[in-house]
Amino acid sequence: MSKYTPLGDYLRKQRRALVPMTFAQIEQVIGAKLPKSQRYPAWWSNNPWNNVMTQIWLDAGFETEQVDVTGRKLVFRKVRETAPSDEGAAPVDHADSSRHHALIGWLKGTVQLAPSVDLTEPADPEWGEHAWADQSWEDQK
Repeated sequence: MSKYTPLGDYLRKQRRALVPMTFAQIEQVIGAKLPKSQRYPAWWSNNPWNNVMTQIWLDAGFETEQVDVTGRKLVFRKVRETAPSDEGAAPVDHADSSRHHALIGWLKGTVQLAPSVDLTEPADPEWGEHAWADQSWEDQK
């Protein structure tokens, strides 16, 4: 169990679509101080690979918005319904093939090869001959 699990439980119980919270309220819910990295807006991004706490609010069906690190407040917005308590539920697998990192495939279709190009062909066809000749020289010692 993560120290951030109480935040997920708290968010699942919310009936509202928008849940504004201060960082102090989040610390009260989790019963611990937020890490120093909470000072950076990127820490509050909705990237599932960002940090453990991000995964907690995403699994609870929420995303962050209106993040104000200077004012130490943000809004959790409900993006999908979840069960009131997912205790005992199977963990969410974010490596699922239907959900990829944003950079995967972004260059697709930008590189084109001439039909005569064989990517398995050595760049220097004579390299094999040189390597074989070097091997033969070693055998002669």
